[in-house]
Amino acid sequence: MYGLVDATSFYASAEKVFDPSIRNKPVVVLTNNDGCICAVCPIAKRLGIPKFTPYFQIKDLLHKHGVVIRSSNYELYADLSERMMTVISRYCDNQHIYSIDESFLYFNNFHKAINSWFDYGHQIRKAIWKETRLPVGVGFGITATLAKAANHASKKLDGFDGVAVIDSIKSAAPILQRMNTSDVWGIGSRITKKLAVQNIHTAFDLAKQNPKDIRQQYSVVTERTVNELNGISCLSWDDVKQPKQAIFSTRSFGLRINDHHLLHAALASHASIVAKKLRRQSSQVKKLMVFASNSPHDDYYYKQAIVYSFAIPTDNTTQLAQAVSLVLPQIYQSGVNFYRCGVGAIELASNQFKQGDLFNVDQSNPTLMQCFDSINKRYGDGCINIASAGQKEKWNMKRNFLSPQFTTNWRHIPKINC
Repeated sequence: MYGLVDATSFYASAEKVFDPSIRNKPVVVLTNNDGCICAVCPIAKRLGIPKFTPYFQIKDLLHKHGVVIRSSNYELYADLSERMMTVISRYCDNQHIYSIDESFLYFNNFHKAINSWFDYGHQIRKAIWKETRLPVGVGFGITATLAKAANHASKKLDGFDGVAVIDSIKSAAPILQRMNTSDVWGIGSRITKKLAVQNIHTAFDLAKQNPKDIRQQYSVVTERTVNELNGISCLSWDDVKQPKQAIFSTRSFGLRINDHHLLHAALASHASIVAKKLRRQSSQVKKLMVFASNSPHDDYYYKQAIVYSFAIPTDNTTQLAQAVSLVLPQIYQSGVNFYRCGVGAIELASNQFKQGDLFNVDQSNPTLMQCFDSINKRYGDGCINIASAGQKEKWNMKRNFLSPQFTTNWRHIPKINC
């Protein structure tokens, strides 16, 4: 049996954990630079507040309904996610963290002691709520795709109270009949449109198709999805989420910058983020792209991108930062008010099969990087950083509605007056 635990409107729910005064109020969370709405709590959804809409377009609507507005507090979300995943790990013998708010479970030996999957799902929900104050939906299925479908039902279909179970093809039918094809895990908007032309509109319609025909018309991945909807397990954890083929860190500035040192600090910070992501998925970079631009709406549009090649693939933060320093003179131009910059690892290699170089010494120093990551994990992300990334961060993104970082900043620890 597979399971999927998914937090309800995770960013918005996380904002309510340490602020009881807004738990019964509508809350929305904005994207980088407070641009668009990326998370809407259930109360705000009932008011008709749409997601992925620019903040300035519905600013008056939010004010009319007294909606609480928050900037994305990534430090808080990451810490609460880790706490939630730790609780979940106690309830299965095989866990796969799929995203910041989703975790797949696989029950190999645990199921022998479970009498009711419904009761077990509520047990998981209560434990997570008790220890993190995060609401979650729990879905169980005989395949990973059906577990995802059950999770969808647990949160979005009437008749379920946070837990749904698909333990047979018979029990799958009522749920799949109420799901659009776009709600099926792995079926994107492009495939959904093609399926609609063939009069395939629901997950149940898709499950009735011949897998071989689907493979010829679409892909082997879509064929696997059809098999999974029919209770035939085709996915391993490696299939669930493959390592990324490219890793980018890019962001618009909160304020325009035209200073050489500030641009250097911003790019170095992005290089540090890319290096951390590389180490997280056990990859190293062969070619690094560094780029910066002003706004395309400016009178004179300027954009420059430089690709730096490493003699030996690396995941070392200092080496990526050094590459930024070397290409910066080719990117920076005096008089340009830079609006956006970023760093991208565009050619990756696995550190499990690393090819050495006869004429170059490997300076990646994995022991140092392990120490670097351990300190930041224990004391908070960004606790230590490379000097070139700077400290003042005038270039950082705009977050005018940022809540306190209750669990990662000593100055923001909640205070109780007795």
